[in-house]
Amino acid sequence: MNWQGFIERVHTFFTDTLVNDYIGIVLLLVMLSIVYYYVFKVLKDNKGTKFIPVIIFFVIFCGVTFALSSFESYLLLIIVLMIALLIFTMFHSEIKRSLLDLGSKHSKDGLTVSGVQLIIDETIRAVQNMSKKDIGALIVLSNDNLPEGIIQSGTVVNAAITSQMIEAVFYPKAPLHDGAMIIEGNKIYAAGCFLPVLQNENLPKDMGSRHRAALGVTAVASVTAIVVSEETGIISIVKNGAIKKRYADASDLKNALSEYYWSDITAEGKRL
Repeated sequence: MNWQGFIERVHTFFTDTLVNDYIGIVLLLVMLSIVYYYVFKVLKDNKGTKFIPVIIFFVIFCGVTFALSSFESYLLLIIVLMIALLIFTMFHSEIKRSLLDLGSKHSKDGLTVSGVQLIIDETIRAVQNMSKKDIGALIVLSNDNLPEGIIQSGTVVNAAITSQMIEAVFYPKAPLHDGAMIIEGNKIYAAGCFLPVLQNENLPKDMGSRHRAALGVTAVASVTAIVVSEETGIISIVKNGAIKKRYADASDLKNALSEYYWSDITAEGKRL
């Protein structure tokens, strides 16, 4: 279709189609507005707002394609949409993690080497103390890349990371001990948070709700979770929806925490 045909089609729409079927067009616009509202809301809640311009561009592209192209192009566009839907269905967890990472920020800016070492030592001390006492715990190391719903399900703490504070949160009679603790940089950002639980019947019987929650949250976000079993005191490190280390010791914890704090440093002294 050339530009003259396009102009004629637009003119026909406003002088004929819009007049004769304005009710249907209004209903269609309302329906599309509702769909776009909920899509954008989901992206915002999951910190994927940077993906919104891509959707807007795709909608405009589809509109121009429908206006200028023939039936065969419609068919091609439908095939492309079906392939995109198939890819999303197959890799939805990876896509969600990528969307959350788009909205992440570096919450570790300004930390010193001594400050990081102190945080790592305090965290390891707390985890090992809880392990010896069979106190259950779930700690998530985040870069501000968790869905807002997870944070809102708990209580914002914004406390310094010390072994006493971590153990106090997970003390069995404490009000927040059942949920997850979210660490962001040098702060305990939130506690008592509820995480998505992985439904997997093949997990060992000694892995309870904390392990399922750790597997669930690491499947949808690029975070690391440290789990202390309430039944056995066993420490596990979970990442990318899988248990990376079972029976983790101080060395394993130090490696996981060091990777969290230093993996994004590209030059010596950049933040030190």
